[in-house]
Amino acid sequence: MGDADDVAKLTEADARAELARLAAAIAAANEAYHTLDAPEISDADFDALKRRNAAIEARFPDLKRADSPSDRVGAAVAEGFGKVAHRVRMLSLENAFSDDDVVNFDDRVRRFLGLGGPKDDLATPATSADSGPAATLFDLPVTAKNQVGGRRAPPDLAYTAEPKIDGLSLSLRYERGTLVLAATRGDGEVGENVTENARTIADIPRRLTGAPDVLEVRGEVYMSHADFAALNARQAAAGDKTFANPRNAAAGSLRQLDAGITASRPLRFFAYAWGEVSTPLAATQSGAIARLKSLGFHTNPLTVLCKSPDEMLDHYRRIESQRATLGYDIDGVVYKVDDLTLQARLGFRSSTPRWALAHKFPAELAWTRLLGIDIQVGRTGALSPVARLQPVTVGGVVVSNATLHNEDYIAGRDAKGGAIRDGKDIRIGDWVQVFRAGDVIPKIADVDLSQRPVDAVPYQFPHVCPECGSPAVREEGDAVRRCTGGLICPAQGVERLKHFVSRGAFDIEGLGAKQVEMFYRDADLTVKTPADIFTLAARDASNPLKKMKNRDGFGDKSVANLFAAIEERRRIPLDRLIFALGIRHVGEVAAGLLARHYHDWPAFDAAVTAATPGSPEWDQLNAIDGVGEVLAGSLVAAFQNPAERAAIDALVAQLDVQPVIARAPVSSPVAGKTVVFTGTLEKMSRAEAKARAEALGAKVSGSVSARTDLVVAGPGAGSKAKDAERLGVRMIDEDGWLRLIGDA
Repeated sequence: MGDADDVAKLTEADARAELARLAAAIAAANEAYHTLDAPEISDADFDALKRRNAAIEARFPDLKRADSPSDRVGAAVAEGFGKVAHRVRMLSLENAFSDDDVVNFDDRVRRFLGLGGPKDDLATPATSADSGPAATLFDLPVTAKNQVGGRRAPPDLAYTAEPKIDGLSLSLRYERGTLVLAATRGDGEVGENVTENARTIADIPRRLTGAPDVLEVRGEVYMSHADFAALNARQAAAGDKTFANPRNAAAGSLRQLDAGITASRPLRFFAYAWGEVSTPLAATQSGAIARLKSLGFHTNPLTVLCKSPDEMLDHYRRIESQRATLGYDIDGVVYKVDDLTLQARLGFRSSTPRWALAHKFPAELAWTRLLGIDIQVGRTGALSPVARLQPVTVGGVVVSNATLHNEDYIAGRDAKGGAIRDGKDIRIGDWVQVFRAGDVIPKIADVDLSQRPVDAVPYQFPHVCPECGSPAVREEGDAVRRCTGGLICPAQGVERLKHFVSRGAFDIEGLGAKQVEMFYRDADLTVKTPADIFTLAARDASNPLKKMKNRDGFGDKSVANLFAAIEERRRIPLDRLIFALGIRHVGEVAAGLLARHYHDWPAFDAAVTAATPGSPEWDQLNAIDGVGEVLAGSLVAAFQNPAERAAIDALVAQLDVQPVIARAPVSSPVAGKTVVFTGTLEKMSRAEAKARAEALGAKVSGSVSARTDLVVAGPGAGSKAKDAERLGVRMIDEDGWLRLIGDA
């Protein structure tokens, strides 16, 4: 992935391209994990992608994309469930991976709040702004006018510490004590309505006594190890699909369209937070959790109160030592500031609260023999090496395959030529160390050279596609070798069709991966391109001798249902169509940006078709916030490739493409403006000022340029104030800023 030194060497052009790549990779990983319940990369790899993205954004703040992964939570909801807009967003958590990360978290909290060290007594008399009921957990940060004057600053800053359950997040809404709605997290703003399914879970009360009139309880649906083993045994005995791990089993069970199936699955629920609430549950996090327990919810018994980072780390190690005996999966420990008033002051970043931290456990390891290396070809032509292993148990799961990433990883070097694994290459027959993080795809971490067979030879990565024989080339700057066969490559064709019918794209009921492979190879009802899907019914009707209903797995009813599902998808929103085309670098988020900018298919089609470097259409495409030259080049190349273009035109001729309406902008005096803070702020910390500005729709930059709209200068302002004067940028003091945003 690269380290801090690597980021420091990036040029602005390199950084822009890398941010585009990271946005696409993280969006794809989010969809696989949250929407499809089928993770494709490990938690550790996902966290590394996000850390690299954050490091590049910190160095190049002006390059931050509109679809930045730093601002996103989860993924879009799956089709098939009603959508629920969360009254209060369901956010993700910042991750920590070391003791230093936890100490730094405590230090950041103290500096943000203007507190000293744990033993410093900085308490001042409380003002009327601090009186009254404690703020609820997800209240917005208090405004600047309420932050002037004395603040309650306790000498000891307390945190709760609790196990991080590896399950599926769920929000339960109670009104006057009755459960009226249950929703998954989804993308944090919109989730899936799973109310009927949630009512079948024994740990979730149908009615509460003594609860606030409105109470949204949040927690995690999970499955115990014993229940998971029993479920898989029943599935296998019935000839049904077994689950890879308890998290996937829990997610798949909760998200059944038939609540009867959910009722038959052994799901459980831990409560640990809340959303909208009509009256506060308590003044502290620990008090609120105790209140939830008194209302009848299961809360985790390993939740404790800690007074320092040392106590937090001690509890982390206690929980880690018990991990194998808990009977359910956890992947870390979560720390939260206990005082809810302080939580409200700390507020939120775009997708995570400042008052909470998830301290992840390290990956689990095992050693085994590498039996072979297979090459798989993906929908963009990428040649992906897969290790075939002598089966070994890693973290309670039997592993027989592992990702090898790319040819550099096998050779023992990174994309820049630097050594990984101390330069040790990977060879067939090697004794290798396998690790899993987040219970998803395992990877090979190390090689024991002392056990290498004497006849083992370096692995020669193929330079031709194993599926179609076309040259497999590696472009400069790309870590992946790709087949150049395009539409003639059967592997790419199949994978692109699988993507086309996936949940985030056309999501055609009854047309999944298995059916795509069957139709692709069918001599009579061949489906080679997306347009072929929409002519399937007509071709079947014109072929009386070889009807689809006579094929394995199909009958009159299933064929009728499939044709009806295909017909239903002729009417498709523009953003889903763009994503479904499977163009490299154009993920779900980018598709949404393009659709909202161009609004309808004719405008989008005309602009992309006419776009060539230097043309007005090219400049307009690149000017879309969140679209860079890499994405634009990939999109234009696809539309100007004759074979690709013919396939797209044939598809669109079968569809009724619906326009997409642009989102309403944030309304405030600083919305859309670029703001720089410099000097000392006296009425709020710099972090609080930045958070307030971003909440009002402003973009906060760390440097002054010709694109800066406003500089807020406090005492001690130096070079940034001089730059503002030189460039003629408007400059105001802190009081002027508060008046401008209405907080004076």
